[in-house]
Amino acid sequence: MQIRYSTDLTVEEYIKNESWEQAELTCCPFHPDGDCSYAKHGTYPRKFPDYCLVARYYCPEAHQSISLLPDFFASRLPGTLDDVEHAVNIVEASSSQEEAAIKLRPEITLPSALKWLRRRMKYVEEILNILAGLLVTECPPVLKAFRKVFGVKNVLKSLRHIAREHLQHLPPIVGLGPRSTCRYSTFCSSNN
Repeated sequence: MQIRYSTDLTVEEYIKNESWEQAELTCCPFHPDGDCSYAKHGTYPRKFPDYCLVARYYCPEAHQSISLLPDFFASRLPGTLDDVEHAVNIVEASSSQEEAAIKLRPEITLPSALKWLRRRMKYVEEILNILAGLLVTECPPVLKAFRKVFGVKNVLKSLRHIAREHLQHLPPIVGLGPRSTCRYSTFCSSNN
């Protein structure tokens, strides 16, 4: 399980300060009344964009580990939320997805770059569609509109705070909901 580690730090500051050492879980999300023996359970590495660690706890009664994911990291996707938002902004400023893919990932083949880019676009579209309905009215589900409505520069990172009471039920990359049982959610939902 992932839960939000609220921080205004950048990934660079988080690494420099070794902030995973200060990350504290105040109560077990499975046993909020304190009826368990949850404890620190070390860390796990995130390798992109820079190698750093994420604090982890374990609840033996629930047989679950709990990760304290900093606000800047995307959930269930390598990299930061700002990196994902930047990629979508490049698409919006480009004449085609192909042009954007070449700009963003010149080191890989075009089909691979398009797959990489479209995955990020799909996540952003999905989360903005859901949150446009939950949080605001008369706001199209696009980054530019959310930026204007909420008065923020970095929409995805800000949504971790704005939608904090919904995070455990929202899909990746902003949401911290449970891991999907199907790797290709669009395929699964169309075949159920």
